[in-house]
Amino acid sequence: MPVPPFDLRDAVGRHLLVLPADVGPEEVEVLAVSRFPRATWESAPGAARPGGGRRGVVPAGVLRLSRHSTLVGPCAVDRNTTVDLGVPPAAGQVYVLHAPVERGEAPWRGGGDRDGLGRAFPDGLPVRDEERSVTWLVAVARRLGGAVRVAPGGPDGSPTLLVPDPSAAVDLTVWTDIWLEPDAGLAVMRQAVPRAQLDLPAATWSGPPRGTGIEPAPGAQDMDARERMALHSAADEADIAALSASSHREVYGALADLEVDGMIALTVGGETDLPPVIAGVPWAAHGAVAYRVTWEPFELVEGELERPSLAHRVARGRVTPLVIAVTRAVHAAVGGEITDLMGFVVDPADL
Repeated sequence: MPVPPFDLRDAVGRHLLVLPADVGPEEVEVLAVSRFPRATWESAPGAARPGGGRRGVVPAGVLRLSRHSTLVGPCAVDRNTTVDLGVPPAAGQVYVLHAPVERGEAPWRGGGDRDGLGRAFPDGLPVRDEERSVTWLVAVARRLGGAVRVAPGGPDGSPTLLVPDPSAAVDLTVWTDIWLEPDAGLAVMRQAVPRAQLDLPAATWSGPPRGTGIEPAPGAQDMDARERMALHSAADEADIAALSASSHREVYGALADLEVDGMIALTVGGETDLPPVIAGVPWAAHGAVAYRVTWEPFELVEGELERPSLAHRVARGRVTPLVIAVTRAVHAAVGGEITDLMGFVVDPADL
């Protein structure tokens, strides 16, 4: 499909989604619907529009994200245009975000900035519709190997380029309607990481304090000794029965200690607040079971940095195949859908 050339004037005051040339508009549409369930093309790329246009120029598409925001594109960029925009030279196309400018408080200086939004919006982070749209742009760029050119927001009035690292999206989640008990969940995780262990609270009880039932408690001095002993015996029996009974857990976890590479965690629990891409699945109409496979790096602060250290990236490279292996094992056991860190669906064949 022919793509219209990008007009530099369209970049003034707008956020841009920059993507490789081989990414089709249908891929962008799928990711839009994943975050904005009612997203739709108001005008498909290349479609004729009322009133026509310049002869020989194919119009860009208009993708409606929300009531206030649209994404216009794709438009082709050549090497000279990438230089003028200050975007990666491998860029092949651009989408322009039309969204309201809505800013809140300045970013907290002591917090992490994994996506670079604090760097791009030092005077006030986006809120409401602009926040939803911009964070989606960053998520799309990370998923498709692109970048986001943020409209001027810094004190020097220059745009900011965000190039999220796709390798940083390690965590995966399996959504299903099948529940595995803790021992079964651990067995599945051990298929990929044999050293995994259940992370459950220990239920220990050493019994009542010495003298309980023999010495009267304050306020019970007038109670008959035999009646007091009978009450304590009944309470003991109730406590023993409660501790001995098997209870159904609503959430549990398993951990695999990887020493200097941190830990892999499998957290299992039922959820009713689902991402849009899962909420629309028929079997998830009343909620779903989430099997979250996450990596906890040895230095937690490194995981929140836009550009972490080499040591962190090396450890991440060693851990990622294990996270994928655990996710594959879980999906093989319970089926369902897989989503990535950004909440986009992942085809199991692509893992």
